Amino acid sequence: MTEPQIFGTHEPKTLEQLHDVASRADRAALMADGHLGYVMPIGGVAAYRNHVSVVGVGFDIACGNAAIRTDLTRAHVAPHLRELADGIQEAISFGVGRKNRADDAPTDHPLFEDPAWEAVPDRHERDRLRAKAREQLGTVGSGNHYVDVFADDDDRIWVGVHFGSRGFGFGVAHGFLALGQNRSWGERVPERETLLDVTSPVGDAYWQLMNLAGRYAYAGREWVARKVVALLGGREQELVHNHHNFAWQEEHGGERFYVVRKGATPAFPRQKGFVGGSMGDDAVIIQGVASDRADVRDLQARALYSTVHGAGRVMSRTAAAGKRTRKGKVLKPGAISRDMMLAWVEQKGVVLRGGGTDESPHVYRRLPDVLAAQGPTVEVLHVLHPLIVVMAGAEEFDPYKD
Repeated sequence: MTEPQIFGTHEPKTLEQLHDVASRADRAALMADGHLGYVMPIGGVAAYRNHVSVVGVGFDIACGNAAIRTDLTRAHVAPHLRELADGIQEAISFGVGRKNRADDAPTDHPLFEDPAWEAVPDRHERDRLRAKAREQLGTVGSGNHYVDVFADDDDRIWVGVHFGSRGFGFGVAHGFLALGQNRSWGERVPERETLLDVTSPVGDAYWQLMNLAGRYAYAGREWVARKVVALLGGREQELVHNHHNFAWQEEHGGERFYVVRKGATPAFPRQKGFVGGSMGDDAVIIQGVASDRADVRDLQARALYSTVHGAGRVMSRTAAAGKRTRKGKVLKPGAISRDMMLAWVEQKGVVLRGGGTDESPHVYRRLPDVLAAQGPTVEVLHVLHPLIVVMAGAEEFDPYKD
């Protein structure tokens, strides 16, 4: 094990969690947007020679971002922002356990016939999981998942989305968490480190299904983003798409590793990525730097060619929103009021639909700060200014969020 590369400053518990992961990994790193997670910190990267971490990949397998640059300009959409926001909220399914209610929902996508489904060990569970996945493909969920409309510095319109593999990935993660602890698929087990040997039958089955969940998430994000582009009346000019909760087989320092990124964006030289800020802050299109400088190349290598996936939380959901009973009685007030959140987004000129105070800009770092802390490893290609943000309603609970 080499000493982990750490970008930015972090709370002691986050660093403790990183060093615990690093004690089992061959290489590790922590991005500047890092914060405490389950077993592995959000923003963490870990490389293993023959293993993959179920909890490291996470319960929202293949959560990620997609952004489409359209042929539209700010002038095309500016007079209609509220109407367009309402149209997005109506056309796209947000929230927990929702089915894709659109007439053109991609229920016949070829991935539902992929041989990897056979890796689910029980036929009944396989059929149940596939049926849920079919219903949910192209749904966004809740929590920090969103559909945004942006304008860049040249007034070109972009559509950005953030979500993952929904109930399908959640089921796969919990199934293999149980199998990895010598329990049956579907049993509830502790959320603790579960390293699977990818050369073993159970590890190979997880790897197949994790990658299927990755293809599923890509299909869902692209369907939603393209649906919104069509709703705006535009055409696609460029697609930037990446997972940030996933594992890849990669070469580092002449060796092959299984690299787990939990809330971290791949950023190899010239590889593009879309990184969001918050509902009231700018997002960016970035690119891994292609540098001739040895010190930059060394820093990128120690980062395992990774960068931030967002601005990074500085306040927990409970601290921000407080605690309530199911009937709405306040048990503990939150630090962020809805008036505070709305004042922020209104000052930024953002039209917001949905969203809870646990996702207010107040609970996040500022994206330029975390990007600066990553040093010269990435460069910003486009700054995206939010015009419309659509999320699930404030009271939605979503067990499939990252």
